[in-house]
Amino acid sequence: MKLSVITVSYNAAKTIGDTLESVAAQTCPEVEHIVVDGASGDGTMEVVRRQGAHLACAISEPDQGIYDAMNKGLARATGDIVGILNADDVYADDRVLQDVVAAFEKDQLDALYGDVLVVDRIDTGKVIRRYNSCRFRPSRIGYGWMPAHPGLFVRKSIYDRFGNYRTDYMIASDYEFVARIFRDDTLRHQHMARVIVRMRHGGVSTQGWRNSLVLNSEVLRACRENNIHSNWFKLLSKYPAKALEFLRLG
Repeated sequence: MKLSVITVSYNAAKTIGDTLESVAAQTCPEVEHIVVDGASGDGTMEVVRRQGAHLACAISEPDQGIYDAMNKGLARATGDIVGILNADDVYADDRVLQDVVAAFEKDQLDALYGDVLVVDRIDTGKVIRRYNSCRFRPSRIGYGWMPAHPGLFVRKSIYDRFGNYRTDYMIASDYEFVARIFRDDTLRHQHMARVIVRMRHGGVSTQGWRNSLVLNSEVLRACRENNIHSNWFKLLSKYPAKALEFLRLG
């Protein structure tokens, strides 16, 4: 099976080299790596040209945000499986994609999700949190739970069937996509009990209480639009469990 990795970037010259190196080092024989850049002005594309000999495609042009860029990558993806790797993230080791493909083939999966280590932006050896995707169940979507998006792999046919990322969401389009596909009882999915990605801390959804408010408001909207019962009490109930992910590393 062929696996497409989509990396979206904007002014990521300081980190995208690590991402490119991580994908290039994968032992999986059929990997298609696509970079979609939002017309960066900091030298990101110079890094891509210098370190991107393995790339199947690299474009740089203005976009309407991260989800629009992801959709551009999806339009170019030709793999059987698709994963999204951000421009400041890396795979945990060089066998990740090989293991993902093997699991898809063995169990005829539609989706697979693993765990993600959130690390310090400067000292990437310092782990801040382990996002354990084993907590996810489709029945918990209304409580705000979803698999860690960088550790989620989905068959391209599922995107073709259910649609891509909605660009009318600011922060939670990945959550809305999860709600849309996992409400289908026929989806064959599985948790892989291993770390998939090391993700640098500091994503848009973690940048202050205002962004958290926007995120949770969009989560409620996504549930409503996908006929999943939710409310603020349900969403807030997940935070004690999330806090334990930090405390267990202390």
